[in-house]
Amino acid sequence: MTETSEYTPPAIWTWNKDNGGRFANINRPIAGPTHEKELPVGRHPLQLYSLGTPNGVKVTVMLEELLALGHAGAEYDAWLIRIGEGDQFGSGFVAVNPNSKIPALLDRSGPKPIRVFESGAILVYLAEKFGAFLPTEPAARAECLSWLFWQMGSAPYLGGGFGHFYAYAPAKFEYAIDRFAMEVKRQLDVLDRRLAESAYLGGSDYTIADIAVFPWYGGLVNGWLYGAAEFLQVRGYKNVVRWADAIGARPAVQRGRMVNRVNGEPSSQLHERHEASDFETKTQDKLAPAT
Repeated sequence: MTETSEYTPPAIWTWNKDNGGRFANINRPIAGPTHEKELPVGRHPLQLYSLGTPNGVKVTVMLEELLALGHAGAEYDAWLIRIGEGDQFGSGFVAVNPNSKIPALLDRSGPKPIRVFESGAILVYLAEKFGAFLPTEPAARAECLSWLFWQMGSAPYLGGGFGHFYAYAPAKFEYAIDRFAMEVKRQLDVLDRRLAESAYLGGSDYTIADIAVFPWYGGLVNGWLYGAAEFLQVRGYKNVVRWADAIGARPAVQRGRMVNRVNGEPSSQLHERHEASDFETKTQDKLAPAT
């Protein structure tokens, strides 16, 4: 193992703002707003405040899938929250999500707006609101929700664990990378074994479990996360690859991946989404450059 300098934790931890890493400028040990800023509100029933990260993509895919089924009440405005610039610490955003994380949803379809935060909670809320992508039969519902919450518990090891130390930490630490690489490969094996016996995670039907897991683990096997596909040998998980290819081919998934996206090909970036026609007219390749 590579030698590292010994670290002895102090009796009491103190915040070092200059601790390095890609997100050092926005990480802090306290909650609450840092500045006053109201959120914009569009004309649709659902207002989404997000960014095209795996957690954000879950919700935009869900909304596009609902619209594809004909649920007009799922029309939404998607507003871009630039977390690298601290938008999530504005007073308006904190009022919708006190945890200052994307995505956050405001449902204005009723007499009183309803806030929903945490991506898994948003998926369940939308599935129940529109009666779609969440089985009602008890055993099927339990299986779907089990895999949904598997993702909630597992993805922090992939993102905050492996992704952070492999791609974002100020230095490479062999112990940390090895620890989380091992866990991510174990998780991929869990998925691969499940998908060897079932077309989708919840069973024979596509559900919110697949919508939640795909942006993280489908993204991983497709080489979209952390530049780690070769390192983790992700294409060897054949059942996960088959499942990811099937989901990635869905038109609603392809649209959902574009919304609030700020990287990649300009034609794949729709920074804000307010109408279905925006996919054809408002991607970054079609907008005049700022002067």
